[in-house]
Amino acid sequence: MRKFNKFIHLLIAFSVQVLCAQYNRADWKERDSWMHLEELFTYVDLSDGDVVADIGCHEGYLTFHLSKRVGDRGKVYAVDVRRDRLERLTESLTDKNIRNVETVLGDYDNPKLPRNTLDVIFLIDTYHEIDDYKEMLYHIKNALKPNGKLLVLEKLKTQHLGKSRLAQANGHTLSISYVEKELKDAGFKIESRNTSFGTWNHEPEKQMWVLTATVGPND
Repeated sequence: MRKFNKFIHLLIAFSVQVLCAQYNRADWKERDSWMHLEELFTYVDLSDGDVVADIGCHEGYLTFHLSKRVGDRGKVYAVDVRRDRLERLTESLTDKNIRNVETVLGDYDNPKLPRNTLDVIFLIDTYHEIDDYKEMLYHIKNALKPNGKLLVLEKLKTQHLGKSRLAQANGHTLSISYVEKELKDAGFKIESRNTSFGTWNHEPEKQMWVLTATVGPND
């Protein structure tokens, strides 16, 4: 029994390592080959001087790219619910003398972003983790400036096609149809959708999709 329990612990640890692989810095260069960041940035007209947020930043893969793109006149809010990730990110920012990034310890239903401040908010492979998405979207909407933009990127795994929202979310995946409806219900206006944005980590069974939405001037 003791050997069996040890095996289970090792199996769980390995599974977590595999699931989190593309968030480790050693894998960032490889991620550049399939993440298509320039195309993502084009979707939201990301420019020098913009104020943006990376919700679910982990250790900063997207954060560093955003920091470079918005420049010294811009600002990046790097949000995560785990303090240890933010501490590692802060160390990296200090080492690289990057000063246009502010880390934020958020909640699972509240990114704790300043009101009416953000030009763009990115949710990359994060939306499926949010249980109270209505509350989260309420806070996101309040954080965006008039005409501010939200970009959601998720991967839809082939084996979860046609399943319920709960089943998909439990499988760390989500269909664009669920999210599109939820954004509309929250008062967002869908600006663009792409259901074939390439494959996650070059794995054909994990199709990426992208939605962009805006907040109207009177919302």
